[in-house]
Amino acid sequence: MEKISEIQKICLRRAIVFPTAEIYGGISGFFDYGEIGKKIKDKIIAELKKFFKEENFIEIEGSIILPKEVFKASGHLDSFVDPIVKCKNCNSYFRADHLIEEKLKIKVEGKSIEEIDRIIKENKIKCPNCNSELENVKEFNLMFKLTVGAENEAYLRPETAQNIFIDFKRIYFGYGAKLPFAIMQVGYSFRNEISPRQFLIRLRAFTQFEIEMFFDPKNENCPIEKYLDVELPILTREAQRKNSEEIKWIKVRELLENKIIKSKWQAYFLAKEFIFFTQVLKIDKNKLRFRHVLEEETPFYSAGNFDLEYYFDDFGWKEIVGNAYRTDYDLKVHMQHSKEDLKVENIIAHVAEPSFGIDRIFLALLNEHFKIDRKYFAFPYKLAPYYVAVFPLVSNKEEIVKKAREVYEMLRKEFFDDVIYDEGFIGKLYAKADEIGIPLCITIDYQTLNDNSVTIRFRDTKEQIRVSISELINKIKEIIFSN
Repeated sequence: MEKISEIQKICLRRAIVFPTAEIYGGISGFFDYGEIGKKIKDKIIAELKKFFKEENFIEIEGSIILPKEVFKASGHLDSFVDPIVKCKNCNSYFRADHLIEEKLKIKVEGKSIEEIDRIIKENKIKCPNCNSELENVKEFNLMFKLTVGAENEAYLRPETAQNIFIDFKRIYFGYGAKLPFAIMQVGYSFRNEISPRQFLIRLRAFTQFEIEMFFDPKNENCPIEKYLDVELPILTREAQRKNSEEIKWIKVRELLENKIIKSKWQAYFLAKEFIFFTQVLKIDKNKLRFRHVLEEETPFYSAGNFDLEYYFDDFGWKEIVGNAYRTDYDLKVHMQHSKEDLKVENIIAHVAEPSFGIDRIFLALLNEHFKIDRKYFAFPYKLAPYYVAVFPLVSNKEEIVKKAREVYEMLRKEFFDDVIYDEGFIGKLYAKADEIGIPLCITIDYQTLNDNSVTIRFRDTKEQIRVSISELINKIKEIIFSN
C-alpha cells in the first residue's frame, strides 16, 4: 500500500481528510473532511452536475431519515444484508465473502449463506486475527435503525434513491414534468458495514450523487445518437466466467444492437461517464472498465447492472459508479405498499440509474494524480483546492508584505476562496503549495516594487513567468480555465 499510504500521510498532515472523533481514537468507517478535502469534493460534485444536468433534470434534497414502511416496500429490510461470521475465540466479526475472496481469490457475491458457509468450512478458513475456528455464517442487515419520538421505527437511508421514488409524484406534478425526465440528489447515505477498510473505499457514512431517469420503455426519447460510436472498456460476463480480466472495447452502438445494454438511457449514462472521467477528471482510460455484473450478482430490482470500476494502485479494481436499469420495480412496489397511484402518462415509468460514490471518486482522483516521486498532487487545474497561492518573497520587508496583501485582496475579489495567502521561507511555501496541488504560486518580490510585476510559478514544471499586476487576473483565468 505504498502509494495510498503516502496519500494518507499527506491527508492527515494537511487535514485533508481524517478519522472522525480522532482525539477519542476514531470510529471505524467514518471520516471528516477538512477545508482542502471539502473543496476538492465540492468541485467534483459541481463538475458532475455541470456535465450531467440537462434541462429536464430536477434536483432535490431529501431527509436522511425515512420511516420503516419505505424500506419494507423497497426490500431493504429483507434483502439489504451481508454475510458475516464470528470468531469462536476472539469474538471478532468479519464479512464472510471478503474472507473467501482474500484467501481463495474467488468471488462469491450472489451465493447463498449456506454456500458461503460451506466454502469456509471446506477450505478451513480461520480467523485472520487469531487463527481460530469461525462460527456459522449469518445474515446481517446493513441498515442503521433509529427510534423517532417515543416509539416510531425509522432508519438512516442506505441510498439516496428512495427519497426520489417516494417524491416522484410530487415532483412530477409540482414541476409540470414530462417523460423522460430525471430527479437527482447529492447527500449522505449510511450502511452499517461489518469491517470498514481500505481508507475511503468502504465507509459507514458516505456521499452519493444519484440520478434517476424516468422514461417510457416503449419510447425512451433518449439523445443517444451522439454517443453511439463511443468505445467503452467492457469486462464481459463471458470473461468473468472464465476468470479472465480481458477488456473488450465495444462501441455503444454494438452494446445496444446486441442487447448487452437493454436501455438507451443506461447506455447514454455509461457513455457520458466514460467521457467525464477521462476528459474532466483526466483519468487514464486504461484504469477504467465497465464490469457487466453477473446475473447472480445483479440486484433483485435491476434488469442489468454495469459497475464503472477504477484501478487503485494498492487496492486493485473498485467500483466507483453503479449503473442499474431498475425497470418499473421501485415505483411499482411503492404503489403497492402506499396505495398511492404513481402512474403518469398512463404508465408506470421505468428508471435508469447512475449512482456515483463521491468519496471513492475523490480517492480515485487523489490516486490518479499523486506524483509519488515528488509527493505532490498534480490535479487538473479546475479541481485543485485553490487555483492560486500568493506569497511575499520575504516576510521581514514591510513594503513587500503590504504589496503581497494588496495582490491577495485583489485576487480574492475575483476568485474568492480559490486563492490563499501565506508567509515564510519561500522554498517551503512552494513545497507546501505543490503538496496539496495548487497549480499557480504568485510571488511578490523586490522587482514588484519597481515595475508592478509579479512571478507566476507553475506547480508541475516549476517554471516561472513574469506578469504585470494589471494583467494578472486575465492571465490566471487563461491558464486555469484552458487547462
